[in-house]
Amino acid sequence: MPTYVYEVLLEGEGDESENPTFELTQSPNDPPLKIHPVTGHKVRRLILPPNISSKYTKAQEDKIKDNRYLEKKGFTKYEKDKNTGKYHRVAGKEGPPVIEKPQL
Repeated sequence: MPTYVYEVLLEGEGDESENPTFELTQSPNDPPLKIHPVTGHKVRRLILPPNISSKYTKAQEDKIKDNRYLEKKGFTKYEKDKNTGKYHRVAGKEGPPVIEKPQL
């Protein structure tokens, strides 16, 4: 069942952007509330964008960058050593273990 957000309409107490809201789980067949069930104030149902989860989340991005995941998928990853400027293999089995910075 969907959860709806209602805004309490407080007359004469600040502007409407500061009115309190509450959530209520209702059947789509139930009519919208007109009165707050506890306080008796007038309320209106707010129309909000749906909360759609995506496959591409921060957790998914972190997983893709994980060295074990990259190695399992057949990739090789190198990271630069800030002190020496050399690139060390941190994931994968292909390629040299260290890549030297080219001499100019």
